[in-house]
Parts: sequence; structure tokens; C-alpha cells
Amino acid sequence: MRRTTSILIGVLAAVTLVLAGAALAWTRQAGTGQTVGTWHDAPAGAPTPVARQRPVAAPHGYTRVGDLVRVDRRLGYAAPAILRHPGATYVKPHFSRVDLSPGDYVVVASPDGAESYRYDTSGATWAMSITGDTAVVRLHRGGRWARPGVTVDVVARGFRAAEQRRVAQPQLTAPGTTGREESVCGSDDSTEAACYRSAQPVVYTRSRAVARLLINGTQLCTGWRVGAHNRMLTNNHCFTSSREAYRTEVWFNYECAKCAGGEALRPVKVWGDRVLATNRVYDYTLFTVDDFPRVQRFGYLTFDSARPRKGQELYVPQHPAGAPRRISGGLKERAGTCAVVDPSYDGYARNSDVAYYCDTAGGSSGSPVLSRATNRVVALHHFGGCPNSGVRADLIAARLRTLL
Repeated sequence: MRRTTSILIGVLAAVTLVLAGAALAWTRQAGTGQTVGTWHDAPAGAPTPVARQRPVAAPHGYTRVGDLVRVDRRLGYAAPAILRHPGATYVKPHFSRVDLSPGDYVVVASPDGAESYRYDTSGATWAMSITGDTAVVRLHRGGRWARPGVTVDVVARGFRAAEQRRVAQPQLTAPGTTGREESVCGSDDSTEAACYRSAQPVVYTRSRAVARLLINGTQLCTGWRVGAHNRMLTNNHCFTSSREAYRTEVWFNYECAKCAGGEALRPVKVWGDRVLATNRVYDYTLFTVDDFPRVQRFGYLTFDSARPRKGQELYVPQHPAGAPRRISGGLKERAGTCAVVDPSYDGYARNSDVAYYCDTAGGSSGSPVLSRATNRVVALHHFGGCPNSGVRADLIAARLRTLL
């Protein structure tokens, strides 16, 4: 199968797994060979309930927004397995064994079939997550000879809001700083991206190029499309290798359906693919995604070649704690709050960063920091600490010019 075996690390908890005797309605998917799965887009604008998550930081810049659940269930042809954890924000099965007979395939779907992925090659793998608290897994018989060997050993499930609030972990801060954990500088003035849709449409349109990264089933960063080609950028401290990119989910269009609303649109998900370049000092990883045509419509961002200047006003589209896309800077910010306070701030190298007081949080690592004047990226966010900071985009652009 397309997914590689992952090392499963985390706390294993209880989960409800039910074998349903009644037949469910399934839509057969087209595709053969190495196809990862087929997504059925929900009707335009149709929301799916999503528990609101509080921003919480995690070690090494990760935010942990889920845990691993032991199930150890072998599937048969007779009935689907229903993996349900009430209130979970997503459910993501891991197959320790997939040994299919010719013509057999596995489908992982939401109960209503609106989100559905087909797997038709053998091998251990993570499945794509299902948004919401229930995933239905069914083994389909396609041939005469039957020797089913499909086992779900572990499920990653997204924390409920109450659980997320109890998770307290330090956030990555710049070397030599005091180690303060806050990234929200004062009160949190970031706002749901949907609030910008009519108030500041250019800012909203730029923010659509930003994606939520679900790494190893339970960890999160932010990434974004850079340039017109199949290129995504995030932090080096989020991941560094193609093996890690390969098991990272990239969620576009994950935003609240309404301004200040509690529901989120069903995201468009693709897998990460290849790492093209990575650098620890400048804390970037450039990578590609699988099935790129599905996410082209969300647009892309470009670097600002000019070095940032003090006082330059900014905004930061991001997924703090993996929440639906938010933007800091603009609607509720005081003038100058989300602005460059030090254009020559020390990160992992002398003068490598730009410092600002734009509100960010754990999970915002890898977010683009844009100039309000040019709507181009001036920094790649990576540190909290108030001031928060990002690596200067002019330094990164110079190193990636031949790859973009």
C-alpha cells in the first residue's frame, strides 16, 4: 500500500468498536494500483461539527491534539467495523496488516459516506483520517478466492475540547531567551479566517493557501503553498524527511463555516510526498504533496524579496493547536501590534529572524508571516516567547530559488 509502516508512540486508551450487522450504503470508488483513496467532496459550504480546540504547545514545536487507541481488530467480509469515540475531532485507523486476495479492497469512510478512501494493495499503513468521531472500515470481497488478512491495531483519535484544555506543554522558543511559554502576547486577538471573507477579502484569499498538517496521527504544524508549482513549506522542526512527509496529512479549506461560528467546513485532504530541501539553521522544509491538482484551487503565496523593516504591519494565517484556520493581525488588533518590532532578531543564527507580537500558538509552527502592504511572505514563523519570531523570507528565498 502507499503508506509505510509507522512507529506508534503514545498513550493507548479505550475505544468503542462495534461490528454492525446491518448493511450500510457504500459508494464504490474508481481507481486501481497505488491509489491512496478517493475523496467525495461534501456539498459546497456544508459544515461538519468540529469541537473547538484551545491552543496548546508541545515539545519541539509540535502540538499534540490526539492520542493512540489500541483496538487490535481483524476484519472479515461479513460486516464493517465501526470505530467510534464520542466527541473526537478525527478518527485515523492504522492497519498493522493488509493481506488482500485478488480483487479485494478496503474502504475507510465517514458514516454518511461523504468522506471515503479506498485501499486496494497490501501492506501495513496509516489510513487517511476521517473528520468527526466515527470511522467505518469495511473489507470488500472482489474475487472468488478469499483469504482476508486485514487488522486494525491502533486508531489515532483527535482530542475532545475538554481534553485539549488539559494538555499543557512548553512551546519552542528562540535560543538564549527566557523560555517563556506564551505566544499569545496579551489577549488573543486572532480571528477565524471566515471573518475576513467580506471584511478583508484579499487577506482571506491569501490565507486559503495555508494548510493544517497532521503528522504521525497526533501531532500538528502549519504549512502553505509557495509558488504556482507543487511546493509546500513548513518548519524543519516539524519534519525533515520524505518518510515523514509521506505519512503527513495536509488539510486545505479547514476553516469555520461562519465568522465566530463553532462549525468547520469539511477539509480537502492530501498526503505529503517528497522532501526537496530542509535546513535546521533556517528552520525550513520544502516538500511536495500527492494528488496536487486537488489543492491547486486554493492558490499560493510568494516571498517578498525585500528585507523586512521595523514597524512593517503583518498578518499571520495559521492553525493554532490544529484549530480551523485563524488569522492574527487586522480585524481586532490594535494598530502596530502585529508588526515588525526587530528586523534583525537572532534565531538559530545571528540576525536570521524577524520579531513581532502577532498572536500565535502551538501548532502555528510553519505559518507564513505576510506584509499587509504587499501581501507577500516576509517570514516563516517558528518561535514563541513574546516577541514571537520567524525566519526572514529573503534568506529562505535565496536558498530555494532553484527549487521553486
